[in-house]
Amino acid sequence: MCRFLAYQGEPIFLETLVCASEHSLVHQSLHAAECKTATNGDGFGIGWYGERDIPGLFRDLRPAWSDENLRSVCTQVRSGQFFAHVRAATGTVTSRANCHPFAHGRWMFMHNGQIGGYAQIKRRLEAALPDEFYHARQGTTDSEVLFLLALAEIAKGSPPPEAVAATLGFTKMLMRDASVDEALRFTAALTDGETLYCFRVACDDRPASLYFSEQPGAVTVASEPVDRGGDHWQAVPRGAFITVRRGTATTVAPFPWAAEAVAA
Repeated sequence: MCRFLAYQGEPIFLETLVCASEHSLVHQSLHAAECKTATNGDGFGIGWYGERDIPGLFRDLRPAWSDENLRSVCTQVRSGQFFAHVRAATGTVTSRANCHPFAHGRWMFMHNGQIGGYAQIKRRLEAALPDEFYHARQGTTDSEVLFLLALAEIAKGSPPPEAVAATLGFTKMLMRDASVDEALRFTAALTDGETLYCFRVACDDRPASLYFSEQPGAVTVASEPVDRGGDHWQAVPRGAFITVRRGTATTVAPFPWAAEAVAA
């Protein structure tokens, strides 16, 4: 499994959360505390919004803890909306194109989880992508195809939570048709640069950990609290998603299709 964090609020330097905090994401890449493996060394990525509507990305194959360029970039880039991710691969090749976050147009996405039996349904998942989104696919991960399928639903007019629910419902249907017994796990973050959605669902009731901290002028969402303490961190409930919009309180709601997506 992977570790990630998302930030929305007053602009800060990325290093504040990615590198400098006590249990920063770089620290978690070597010392994850709530993960099957403590090491997440199969690449990293950061994505941020600046003065343009589309996000910038910096991704690489090196472990986050040993990449001096990552630290240098994080000391210079200031943003009010950014993602950071360290990867522990779950069966697909280690390549830059498979490192999170992924971006298409103004949208950005990152994922910690898996599609059980992905190899058995990969062709059918990719066949469901409209041409625009199929041609945007650069890597081979299950995460990227889930992102693009959700964007296809959004393009039809679905609100993002319902688009994600439709995508996971479709994926779960394909898994059942293929007699896949492994779990579908989806702890993920999705944003258009204005609104942030973070999800924590799994069909085996074992979604990856996810927390959020809401403080004046800022909301941080992370696989693990980045400061190792403080009662300002709340766990995102299983089978739920949160919505973060500037100027409004963070909302926590049941995932729209939780009953179907979590069904055995």
